[in-house]
Amino acid sequence: MPKRRSLRMLLFVAAAAVLVMSVRFGFADAWVDQYALPASSLSDLPAAGPPAAEAKSEPNPGPDVPQKPQAVVLSNRVTEYHISVSLDENSGTLLGEQVVTWKNPGRKAVSEMYLHLYPNAFAPGSTFLRESGGKLRGDKMKEGGYGGMELTSLTTEEGETLLPRVHYVQPDDGNRNDRTLAAFRLPEPVNPGESVTLRMKFNVLLPEIFARMGKSGNFVMAGQWFPKIPVYETSGMRGRASEGWNLHQYHGDSEFYSDFGIYSVRIEVPDGYKVAATGFLTKTPAVSGGRKSFQFYADDVHDFAWSASPDFVYVEDSFSSPGIPGVRIKLYLDPLHQHLKDRYMHAAKSALAKLGQWYGEYPYSTLSVVVPPASGNGAGGMEYPTLVTGASARDDNPGYELERTLVHEIAHQYWYGLVASNEFEEAWLDEGFTSYTEDKLMASIYGVLPNLPIEASYMTHPEPLSLSSWKFSSSDGYAENVYLRGKLVLFALEKQVGDKTMSKIMRTYFQKYKFKHPSFSDFQKVVETVTKEKWTDFFRAYVQRGEMADFSVETIQTRKTDTGYESIVLLRRNGGSPEAVSVWLQFQDGQSVRKRWDGVQPHVQLKLESASPLLYATIDPGNHIVLDNRKYNNYLKAEVPPEQRSRYATGITQIIEGLFGSLAW
Repeated sequence: MPKRRSLRMLLFVAAAAVLVMSVRFGFADAWVDQYALPASSLSDLPAAGPPAAEAKSEPNPGPDVPQKPQAVVLSNRVTEYHISVSLDENSGTLLGEQVVTWKNPGRKAVSEMYLHLYPNAFAPGSTFLRESGGKLRGDKMKEGGYGGMELTSLTTEEGETLLPRVHYVQPDDGNRNDRTLAAFRLPEPVNPGESVTLRMKFNVLLPEIFARMGKSGNFVMAGQWFPKIPVYETSGMRGRASEGWNLHQYHGDSEFYSDFGIYSVRIEVPDGYKVAATGFLTKTPAVSGGRKSFQFYADDVHDFAWSASPDFVYVEDSFSSPGIPGVRIKLYLDPLHQHLKDRYMHAAKSALAKLGQWYGEYPYSTLSVVVPPASGNGAGGMEYPTLVTGASARDDNPGYELERTLVHEIAHQYWYGLVASNEFEEAWLDEGFTSYTEDKLMASIYGVLPNLPIEASYMTHPEPLSLSSWKFSSSDGYAENVYLRGKLVLFALEKQVGDKTMSKIMRTYFQKYKFKHPSFSDFQKVVETVTKEKWTDFFRAYVQRGEMADFSVETIQTRKTDTGYESIVLLRRNGGSPEAVSVWLQFQDGQSVRKRWDGVQPHVQLKLESASPLLYATIDPGNHIVLDNRKYNNYLKAEVPPEQRSRYATGITQIIEGLFGSLAW
C-alpha cells in the first residue's frame, strides 16, 4: 500500500506540473475553448464532453452511438454556433433558435453585421429563382413548392432587441425582392480580436426539395438552413487591399463561402427518424412524447447540414489508412439501394485512402453518406463538411455514376471542406479541382480514364475562370467553365510539368492553404515555388482571359525542285499561352519526320527539302495539348488545292462546331 500511495502521489505531482506548464504555452486555454459554451448559450444545449481515445473499429454499431471531441484546434474558429432546431413534419417547417459568437479577425472595429438567410432563395421573386428559372442541374422546382426563412427574434447577449434594425441588402443586382442577405448595425462596435454574441430565433419553410434543400414525403435535406454570418476578409486575404465583409446574395449558379468555427446542434425529429449530420453525436438520443432529440458537434468546419428520414437503411464501418487515422463511415441509404452498400462503402474507403495518400490527412472522425430517394433528386450530389449526398436512388442497378458521384463529393471534402475557397467569386478552385481529383480517383480505383480531347471539344464558349459565379453568360457556360475547363486547366498544367511534379504541386497547395480560403493567385504562387518557373502567361491566358489553346497547320506549299521537293508548312498558335508542341510530317515514300516547335511565337514556317512529296502535316499528333478544343485544324493534306481546302475546312468547321455545341454541358 505505501508503494502504491507513493506512486499515486508522484503521478499527481507530474500531472499538476504538466498542467501548469501547459498554461504557459496556451494549451490549457485551447483545451477549455474546445469544449466550453458561452455563458449565454441555450440552456438546453449540453456542453461537450472530454476528449476521447482513438476510435476503435466496430461492426456497424448503429447510427446513434455517441462520440467525444478531441482537444485539437485546426482553424482560426471565427464563429461558434449553438443551435436548437425542431422539424414539424406535417407543415414542413423548421423551428430554430441559435446563439452565435463572432470574433473580429481584422484590425478595424466592426459596427455593421450581416446574415446569409439562404432559404429565402426559394421565395417568389428571389434572385436565385430569377437567374435559375427554377431549374438546377436537370432538376426542376415543383410548381408552388416555395420556401423561405423568417427571423423572428434577434437580440444581443444583454437582451437588447436588434430586429427593428434588420434590413435586406442586394449588393450584386439590386433586386429588392431578394431577401437572402440581411444587414443590421450593432449597438457597440466589435474591436479587433474581440467577440460579439447574438441570440436569434427563426422559422424555415422547407421548399419542395430542389437545389440541395427541402422536403419530399418524409425525406428532409437541410442544407444552408440557419442564419449564417458571412466571411470577414482581412487585408491581404485573397489579394484584398483592405479588410471588410465578403457579401453576396444567393445566385442561380453560386454555392457558398463561410468561416471556420464550432457547431453544437440539437435536432429534434419524430421518433423513428434517423438523422445524418455534419460532425458526430455527443450523447445518446433522447426520446420523449413521440419525439427524438439528437445532439451533434463539429469543430473546424465552415457549415453544418443534416438530413432525416424514417426510411434510411443504416450501415457503418470504421476505416483507417495512411493519412486517414480513423473514420467512421456512415451510410444512410434509400431502401432501393440497400443491396449496394458494399459498392458505396468501397468507393468511400478507396476515395479517402487515395486522398489521404495524395494530399494529406482527413482530420475528422466521421464521414456520412446520404442517398436520397428518387423524389429527392434535388438533394443528390452535394457536399457539406463530413457529409455528402450521392445520386438519388432511381435504379436498382446503377452504373459507374454511383461511384463517380460519390468520389466527386468526397473529393470536395478536401477542396471545399478543408481548403474552403470562395465559391461566390472563384468557384473553379473548388469545382475544377474536385473534378480533376474525381478523374484521378476514377482512374486509380476503377481504371476509368477521362477522354480529355473529346471533353475539350465540348468547350464552345470559354470564359474567364476568375468571373464571379453569376457573371457567366449562362448556367451551361458556368458548368462548362467552372467544372470542365477548370479541370482541363489542371490537366494542361500536369502535361507540362509531369505527373510527379503535379502531385507535389497539389499536395503543397493543400497543405499550405487548408483552413485558409486561398485565391487562384495563391495557387499560382505554389506552382511557381514548386517548379521554380514563372507561370504568368499560363494563368493569364487560361484563368483570367478565358482562352483555349488552338494549334493549327495553316497552309502547306509544295513545289518540285531540281533535287526533289521543297515544302513550306505554316503553323499557328491561335490562342492560349506559349507551349512546346510536336509536329509530324509524312512523305509519299513512307519517310516521316518529327519536329518540335516551342510555340513561343504566334506562328512559324517550316521549310523542308525531301526526295518525295509531302503528304500531310499534323500538329500535336499525341493530343498532349489538353486545352486545344479545335482538333480539326491540327491536320492538313498537302495535295488538296488551296481553294478546295478552304471550302472543305469551312464546311467541316461548321459541322463539327454544331455537333459539339449540341453535346455541350
